Amino acid sequence: MSDIENVVIIGSGCAGWTSAIYAGRANLKPVVITGKMPGGLLTTTSIVENYPGFPGGVDGNQLMSDLQKQAEKFGTQTRYGGLVEKTDFSKTPFELTVDGEIIRSRTIIIAVGAGHRHLGFESEAKLEMKGVTYCATCDGPLPCFRNKPLVVVGGGDSACEEANYLTRFGSVVHLIHRRDQLRASKIMAERTLANPKIKPVWDSVVEDILDVSKDMVTGVKLKNLKTGQQSTLDCAGVFVAIGHVPNTQMFKGQLEMNEAGYLHVQHPTTRTSIPGVFACGDCVDHIYRQAVTAAGTGCAAAIDAERYIAATKA
Repeated sequence: MSDIENVVIIGSGCAGWTSAIYAGRANLKPVVITGKMPGGLLTTTSIVENYPGFPGGVDGNQLMSDLQKQAEKFGTQTRYGGLVEKTDFSKTPFELTVDGEIIRSRTIIIAVGAGHRHLGFESEAKLEMKGVTYCATCDGPLPCFRNKPLVVVGGGDSACEEANYLTRFGSVVHLIHRRDQLRASKIMAERTLANPKIKPVWDSVVEDILDVSKDMVTGVKLKNLKTGQQSTLDCAGVFVAIGHVPNTQMFKGQLEMNEAGYLHVQHPTTRTSIPGVFACGDCVDHIYRQAVTAAGTGCAAAIDAERYIAATKA
């Protein structure tokens, strides 16, 4: 790599790779730092049905792989598994410390996405990978879940997608939701409620996950929010699908963000509170959070970066 890069893109989901495609076509030779989860959360989705241009749907991993190949075709350099340990936006060129190495760049595009939100129980942490999971596509086919009762926690599109997918493997899927109706889109909610293997448990929350003493998931403790009644539901796996948290902790104190950690940008642009630093995708968008909207803002971020470089070179 040259001493000073034109564009460094942090993140390799739809937003990151789309930024790389546009920056690459502008001959900026972008560098993508993939992070510990190359491809982002979309790689945990088996079939993406709502990304334009794929009437039969597309595998999430395949979509990310194709976007990467397209970006690299236009000169993108990929740093596999690179972890950003430190950022310094107080001076230009900006400095990133990646796996102990300092990388300097004229512009930065932040496309770090968001991570899974946790329930917050001690038992949840202790039983993670022992029956507690956040990805049905990744873990649902495992032998320990086949023909066993399973629990999905949540009521949005992600929870419904997880529940429907798990019916291929579990004997029954209990969908635990704190309200009396799903928050999911109409088509996803209808599909979920029509599935005979999915049993909604309304107005209820998980209070604990069993059984740490056995070092495996055997069930969940539930509480009905309307009646206060507590109960235990046997299951072999708990799939948590209650939303996401933006992966922006490393930028606290440097970039403006809201209380939830979503970065502020100057809409309709992708400009952050620091000139030359741009942000796109799910670390900005807490409303739509779709692959296609992430890709759209990724495109915008690359164009914004290209124009910034042209203006500051003049």
